[in-house]
Amino acid sequence: MDGDNQTSSSDFILTGLFTHSAISGFLFSIICAIFFMAMIANGVMIFLIHIDSHLHTPMYFLLSHLSFIDMMYISTIVPKMLIDYLVGKGTISFIACTAQYFLYMGFVGAEFFLLGLMAYDRYVAICNPLRYPVLMSHQVCWMILASSWLGGALDSFLLTPITMSLPFCSSHKINHFFCEGPTMLRLACGDKAAYEMVMYICCVMMLLIPFSVVIASYAQILITVHQIKSDEGKKKAFATCSSHIMVVTLFYGAALYTYMLPQSYHTPIKDKVFSAFYTILTPLLNPLIYSLRNTDVTEAFKRILARCQGAPGVTRREF
Repeated sequence: MDGDNQTSSSDFILTGLFTHSAISGFLFSIICAIFFMAMIANGVMIFLIHIDSHLHTPMYFLLSHLSFIDMMYISTIVPKMLIDYLVGKGTISFIACTAQYFLYMGFVGAEFFLLGLMAYDRYVAICNPLRYPVLMSHQVCWMILASSWLGGALDSFLLTPITMSLPFCSSHKINHFFCEGPTMLRLACGDKAAYEMVMYICCVMMLLIPFSVVIASYAQILITVHQIKSDEGKKKAFATCSSHIMVVTLFYGAALYTYMLPQSYHTPIKDKVFSAFYTILTPLLNPLIYSLRNTDVTEAFKRILARCQGAPGVTRREF
C-alpha cells in the first residue's frame, strides 16, 4: 500500500478509451487490429518503394518516410493503451508521460511539415514538369526530409517543457488515452493563461508554416490545371494530387481542432474522438489511400508477387 500511495502522488492515471465495459472488449479488438494493420500496411509501402526501381522517384522517396513516421508515432501511443487495458490499470509516470509527449509531438510535427512540403513536390510535377528532375533532385528531397525532422524536433523541444512544467493539481487523473497538450492543460491548476497563450502561439506557428505551403502550392496547381485545354490532362493532374489532398485533409482537419481551437470548445469526449482519428486511424488510412488510388503502387505489388513466384532475384537501384 505504501508503494501504491507513493506512486499515486507522482504518477498520472490515464482513463483511456475503454471506459464502457459493455463495448470495451470490442473497442480493444478494433484498435488492436487497426494498429497491426497500420504497421503492416506502412511496412509494405516502405518495402515496395525500397525494392521496386519503378518507385525510386522523389514522390515515393518522401512517401516512404511518411510511412516510417506513421509507424513511429502510432507506436508511441497505441501499445501503451492496449497494455493498460490488459493489465486493468492506466498508470503512467511523470517521466514516461513526458517522454511520450516529447516523441509524439516530434513525430506528428515531422508529419505536418512533411505533408506540407510534399505539396511542393506536386506543384513542381504539375506546374514545372520539364524542370522536375532539377527542382526535385536528390539533394532537394533530403533537404525536405531534414526540414521536416527539424520542424518536428523544434515542436517537441518548445512544447514539451511548456506543457510538463505546468503546476499540476493534486488530482493526476488524465481523461484521455495518452499525454496530449490540451488535456494536460485542463489538468493544471492556478493561472494557466500564460501557458495557454504560449502553447497556442507555438501551435499556430507550427501549423501555419506547412499549411501555407499547401495552400500556396495548390493555388498554383489550380491555376495551371484551369489553363489545361484537354479534359484528359485535367483528370490526370487531379489524379496526381487527389491522394495527397485526401491525406492532408484528414490529418490537418483533426489536428487543427485539437491545437488551434480555444480550450472552451474542447470536451474530453471530442478530444478523444479527434485524437483517435489522427493518431490511430490516419496511420492506417495513409498507406491505403496512396496504394488503392495509385496504379504505380498496385503495379509494383503485382511485380513483387510475380518475382516471388518466378524469378529468383530482384534488381535494385538507389534513388
